[in-house]
Amino acid sequence: MKLIFFAILFVLVMLTPAFAQSLITFDVDTTKFAPGEIIELSGHVDAGLEGQPVAVEIKDADGNIILIRTVTSDENGEFTLKFKVPSTAKAGEFEIVTNIELDGQTFSGINSDDVVKPELISEPTPELTSEPNCGAGTILKDGMCVVDTTKSTEEKSSGGGCLIATATYGSEMSNEVQQLRELRDNQLLNTASGTQFMSTFNDIYYSFSPTIADYERENPLFKEVVKIAITPMISSLSLMENAESESEVISLGLSVIMLNIGMYLGVPAVVIVGIRKRI
Repeated sequence: MKLIFFAILFVLVMLTPAFAQSLITFDVDTTKFAPGEIIELSGHVDAGLEGQPVAVEIKDADGNIILIRTVTSDENGEFTLKFKVPSTAKAGEFEIVTNIELDGQTFSGINSDDVVKPELISEPTPELTSEPNCGAGTILKDGMCVVDTTKSTEEKSSGGGCLIATATYGSEMSNEVQQLRELRDNQLLNTASGTQFMSTFNDIYYSFSPTIADYERENPLFKEVVKIAITPMISSLSLMENAESESEVISLGLSVIMLNIGMYLGVPAVVIVGIRKRI
């Protein structure tokens, strides 16, 4: 059925006039963004694509990625997304990219303000190609989108990119990676203590994470071991989603640290002592 739908879609795109709209259209409630501002993005997908996940990527005025999220349209093809602009984002015109994947190909959406009216003439609609349009943080290699490991230095300076989690769960759009990114952007980077923590953390994290991420992609067994190891930690970090103020970030942060120390050091130590006593 997907193959038939894609073939029909290809014919329609080839025959559609120059003023045709994209598979996705979206709109925002403001044209310029400021740190701390709550932004609402709404959009619509074409008929037949209801329920398909839509990837949303937003960059600030300096081109830094501040949000990567996946939303799902309802039965009417409508979707909405609310987010808070991080305090570290550069104010001004933001770049918004929306994508939807169909049969291994990625199609980009357009802002409703940029939709060309029928009375206007624009360039012909580009033909669909067999090569995938790789998203942020990935490059095209051997016909497939893979994580771009050459960006590790760039990501370190901007505080972006969860290299180990991305390699472990296979995509920047996975729920676990998005959880880590939202925790960083919405909680940590919106407080002075959280920003200072991230600066120190990045210096340490990016000294070893590219090597581990590369080895995960080369060794599936090691990847599964890492996934088992970090999943409890990522689950415990969900407690930080309730942190709104400076004091809450500090108190909940310390609680999460102590919880992870107990899970990764305390529990194994108790088990080892118990085994040695039995022996």
